[in-house]
Amino acid sequence: MCGIVGYIGQKNALPILMEGLRRLEYRGYDSAGVALVCDKNLIVVKSAGKIKRLEEEIKDIDDMECTHGIAHTRWATHGEPNQNNAHPHTDSAEEIALIHNGIIENYRAIKEFLIQQGFKIKTDTDTEILVHLIRYNYKGDLTEAVRLALGQVEGTYGIAVVSSQNPDVIVAARMGSPLVVGHGDGENFVASDVSAILEHTKKVVYLEDGEIATVSAESYKITTIENDKITPQIEEVTWNLDQIEKAGYEHFMLKEIEEQPATLRNAFRGRLNYDDGIPRLDGLNLQAEELRNIKRT
Repeated sequence: MCGIVGYIGQKNALPILMEGLRRLEYRGYDSAGVALVCDKNLIVVKSAGKIKRLEEEIKDIDDMECTHGIAHTRWATHGEPNQNNAHPHTDSAEEIALIHNGIIENYRAIKEFLIQQGFKIKTDTDTEILVHLIRYNYKGDLTEAVRLALGQVEGTYGIAVVSSQNPDVIVAARMGSPLVVGHGDGENFVASDVSAILEHTKKVVYLEDGEIATVSAESYKITTIENDKITPQIEEVTWNLDQIEKAGYEHFMLKEIEEQPATLRNAFRGRLNYDDGIPRLDGLNLQAEELRNIKRT
């Protein structure tokens, strides 16, 4: 499963983001990347392969003291596991960066619409379509642009978005893919797994499906996609890092055994409609006629 980490505060964000990615390595991945907002400039670095390769790529920006950014480890679904398809993805103006876990089911229809509007598509991913859709809806308010864009997509997502034009916030949202906001002192965090941020805070808010969080260094606000306000429920994490990586189980083997049902559900997430049992095979890049002509051997 892909990994998400975000930080906004007073400290240098890059070491925090990289450490968060290392905490998520156990999930498996094939590429990694970071996006930093520095003095209204957006800096994006990404690479195929292991985090060690990304560390080589970011040496030149390691001392820039950017205090705001997001990072991602990707397990390829749409598009090959290469640098071009790695997250974060940016809009054509390179002012908005997005990281995404999940599957956008109607990305082909949205892609055709965006191409008609003059957008240039550079990758094979469904995620790039979403960042362009956010740009299409952007009128100066990043949260509103994300909210409007998510109202047009179908599928599953856990996302974190930053913009050089809104350098004081990270916008995060969830639909079917876990996402948590970490509460700190003059700093806040976003992650797909508590283990990525537990070294820095034990106070967290778990986002529910259909919720959007606007996270700044001093506070965060949560609403629904329909723009209804949500009162955050702060929880105190009682496990330490060793325990949380094993989710409270005595050892990893027992954890893997107990997580098998959830693992299967996650594998089918976005592919199978549990109400009618109809599978969705987006990502194969095959047309309906090609699927009909496939012969069993």
